[in-house]
Amino acid sequence: MKRGFDVTVGILGLTLLSPVFVVVAIAIWLQDFHSPFYVAARAGRGDRPFCMVKFRSMAVRDDRSGVDSTAGDDPRITFVGRVVRKVKLDEVPQLWNVLLGQMSLVGPRPNVLREAAIYTPEEKRLLSVRPGITDLASIVFSDEAEILRGADDPDLRYNQIIRPWKSQLGLLYVDRGGSVLLDVRIILLTIRSAFDRAGTLERVARLAERLGADPVLVEVARRREPLRAAPPPGATQVVTSRDVPPT
Repeated sequence: MKRGFDVTVGILGLTLLSPVFVVVAIAIWLQDFHSPFYVAARAGRGDRPFCMVKFRSMAVRDDRSGVDSTAGDDPRITFVGRVVRKVKLDEVPQLWNVLLGQMSLVGPRPNVLREAAIYTPEEKRLLSVRPGITDLASIVFSDEAEILRGADDPDLRYNQIIRPWKSQLGLLYVDRGGSVLLDVRIILLTIRSAFDRAGTLERVARLAERLGADPVLVEVARRREPLRAAPPPGATQVVTSRDVPPT
């Protein structure tokens, strides 16, 4: 049922949004006359790499800088890219990945290969399901770029204060998700978050609580307090270097 739901919504989404796709693609292309699409390797189900498609929001070849996390003040982002990112249109081409069976509408967000390579054994369970276009963590950390704004090392900051909670929310879905009804709720919450972020976060927290989340994670989902550094799931120490797997 989940796969049938993914395919049905994927076809409808690509069909209905095709006029928007054309406008966005032309706007990106007119900036520098390069492809409006960004295709990059991501870790998929079973840790198998696949090519994820997005609308390009950065200058050509700036993705090769070695920095994986994107802060709100990242100079690599183009003007059109900032607009596309703000309304989350950069992710919509991933409906094609859904139709190919590489992704699902809902599931843990796919990570870059070098970040997936330093997952703890517990985090590796995130790779037991198809990655998704959205999930609970995507809603809670939709302001990820702003969280990382001004960080001297955005990747390290991400690993210290976002990754631990993001992975926990992803594992909550792996352990309690899989139903079409839950997927529909998460999709509706994703849409609602664009208009009522505070109210949506409260609903996400309540949903996480009903799914059996730890009380600390439930409070993080509400995002009322500043994020604090924590070890990734399965580790006992906060990450001190993104190149060294946590212990």
